[in-house]
Amino acid sequence: MEINNISGITSHSIPPELREILSNSFYIRTTLIRKNGSPRTIETTFVWDGGNKLILSGYPGKRDWVASMSRNSSVTVHSVEFEPWFDIPATAVVIRDLDEKLPKVISFIEHWALRPGFPRTRFKFLLGAVKINRSLKLPWWGPFMLAKKIFNGMPCVEITFTGEPVRRTEGGPPPLSEPREDRPF
Repeated sequence: MEINNISGITSHSIPPELREILSNSFYIRTTLIRKNGSPRTIETTFVWDGGNKLILSGYPGKRDWVASMSRNSSVTVHSVEFEPWFDIPATAVVIRDLDEKLPKVISFIEHWALRPGFPRTRFKFLLGAVKINRSLKLPWWGPFMLAKKIFNGMPCVEITFTGEPVRRTEGGPPPLSEPREDRPF
């Protein structure tokens, strides 16, 4: 199946090695531009849609990288976990609306739950309850209020590939940027 995005890049233009890497990875590095104009490389967890989109998310709370991506949507995605390494030009969109964000965050959590040692049974039950609640369009009442608060607090950034992946010829992915001591996150 071929998936197109707004730039005309199709899923079949993703090299087979990169498809394998994106299918089996949990971490990705992204280079973005800070408010002061300097580049910053971060490492986050993600889920891939099998086409031209990644969803970045994580634990609830403010993230300066989300703010940076909302100011400047041009990013470069770097594969991390397996060789060969790739750089992919992309655009980031911060998703804030809960109704739009919820299916993406649930997909992210389900992917994250595949990691070894993750309490799958508990999370499958909890996510199943939230899915039923949402499909029945019931109010966010009782324990679902806590779930809503957690989902609202989780970052959600949709990354769309905008150009052809480039294979890195030297070394691995770019190093992570140094943490800034004046920032708590």
